[in-house]
Amino acid sequence: MSFLKRTPSTRLLFFLFFDVILISLSIYISFLLRFDGIVPAEYLDGKEIQKLAVWAIAFCLPMFYFFRLYSFSWSYVSTQELVSLFKATTIAFSFLGIAIFFSNEFHFFVGLPRSVFIISYFLVFALCGGLRLSKRIYLVALGGGKRTEKGKERTLIVGAGDAGEQIIRSIMSSGVSPYFPVGIVDDNEIKQGVSIHGLRVMGKIDDIPTIVSENGINQLVIALPSVGSKRIREAVELARKAGISKIKIAPPLSEIIGKDVSFKNLANVEIEDLLGREEVFLDTKQTESFINGRVVLITGAAGSIGSELSRQTAKLNPSRLLLLDQDETGIFNISNEITRIFPNIRVISIIADTTDKTKIKEVFNLNKPNIVFHAAAYKHVPLMENSPDQAIKNNIFGTKIVAEASAEYKAEKFIFISTDKAVNPTSVMGFTKRFGEMICQSLNGIGNTKFISVRFGNVLNSRGSVIPTFREQISRGGPVEVTDPEMKRYFMLTSEACLLVMQAGAMGQGGEIFVLDMGNPVKILDLAKDMIKLSGYEPDKDIPIVFVGKRPGEKLFEEILTEQEGVTATKNHRIFVAKHSFIENAKIFEGVSKMMNAIDQGENDRAVGILKEMCVV
Repeated sequence: MSFLKRTPSTRLLFFLFFDVILISLSIYISFLLRFDGIVPAEYLDGKEIQKLAVWAIAFCLPMFYFFRLYSFSWSYVSTQELVSLFKATTIAFSFLGIAIFFSNEFHFFVGLPRSVFIISYFLVFALCGGLRLSKRIYLVALGGGKRTEKGKERTLIVGAGDAGEQIIRSIMSSGVSPYFPVGIVDDNEIKQGVSIHGLRVMGKIDDIPTIVSENGINQLVIALPSVGSKRIREAVELARKAGISKIKIAPPLSEIIGKDVSFKNLANVEIEDLLGREEVFLDTKQTESFINGRVVLITGAAGSIGSELSRQTAKLNPSRLLLLDQDETGIFNISNEITRIFPNIRVISIIADTTDKTKIKEVFNLNKPNIVFHAAAYKHVPLMENSPDQAIKNNIFGTKIVAEASAEYKAEKFIFISTDKAVNPTSVMGFTKRFGEMICQSLNGIGNTKFISVRFGNVLNSRGSVIPTFREQISRGGPVEVTDPEMKRYFMLTSEACLLVMQAGAMGQGGEIFVLDMGNPVKILDLAKDMIKLSGYEPDKDIPIVFVGKRPGEKLFEEILTEQEGVTATKNHRIFVAKHSFIENAKIFEGVSKMMNAIDQGENDRAVGILKEMCVV
């Protein structure tokens, strides 16, 4: 069976070939069963059997293809494929019956026992389903009798839900898995003592130390994608206390929706898994209809937010995906990734600077994007304090150019990626992002384009953020540099932030500043300590922590709203709309003109003064 792994086309031909045989066989067997093994000559001579088989093949194969029964993992086939087969077979035979009744061939089937038709239906489902289950049955039978611990880690699975079951199944059916599962723990009372693929639920998460000690466990796999991070943190701490250093975790729901989980998806536990984040819920139908079949432009597509927006957008089947950035290597990498994972999506890579008005207009004229996600921006606060002219050029002039092109070429929606640093800004970067929000508000309503801003805080593991910095400092033995013991920040996963941005874009009617609920702020000192512990060290014992003071433009606490704004709720409990006052279009563009003039004359301080004056409204 290994030859089927070579290419998708060989797998397709294999299943097509055997489906043809099995459907034909089903028709013939149905006649044998109906007539007790002796088919009357009239059905053989009149070739009703052959004709019915040809018609059944003609209706079944397209339905099988439509329900993706030729593009699944044979080793990990599940009930989902069987449900799809049931739907495909039912629809195919329904249309087959209708077609026979209304066709010119109807006279050939006059007198055909209806039971033959019904028996054929069940046989096609059974035989074609059996073919698809065969490899999994073979692997389970082979693995079940030959489970060996040699060279593998004795592993305890945390979580007896769907993710845990899928991981256990993938381990059992694989000959190369590095894990030897010993048992499961789960907090659900009903699951205590039950078995999943031969593994028993041995207790609850609080029992981890005892189970580890009694069973010689040396690895933990956490399969709790939908549980709160607090419980995951507790499981990790219990495992650490029990002497377990090897801990793997299944990806979060936002990354596994629509696909199975296997041991290949497991990753080391990171600080992101332990922060207190609430699960993200989306109106997937609204988001899919927002993106599906449309031309989507993402500026800043090589950045942390832009690249994740590209991945999430590609999942929703846009007609074209335009990836724009001035980072040549970054665009090359994300374009190749999207093309490899989503070969049916037409990806257009664009190297351009958003401040180049001629180039941006050319991009819009050639591609006519329906939706624009504007993620291109300079974001590092201390650097922008030293280069305010570049912050103003990129974050304000670039935003204005892309926004005006969106209006001129009648894009449906323009979604501006803002930040919590735009609230009561103290840094040049924060002021420029607030001004970007003001540009969107002023342009909304002039044409048909709906301008929307989405405001959120720090994104975990984004380039240059605190977590990669701490990780690098820990790897070299410290010290870990914290600006201030009281500094706090809001954090969110990149995938979660992008999903909420897309949801906000879908629900926006124009002119809104959407605010994402970031949960509770995290103390940076606590974050540093947790990361040191997660790396197997003790804070201020193995790895020192030093305080270096606030950098230019930084605040101790970031805010999501001003006192004057307030919020109104939306149907998504993680997304709010900030209440704001109207900003006159003429005033906005007068300010832009003044800033451009100041920068052209090399008067950066005057430009920053104009910017700050404009944002105090």
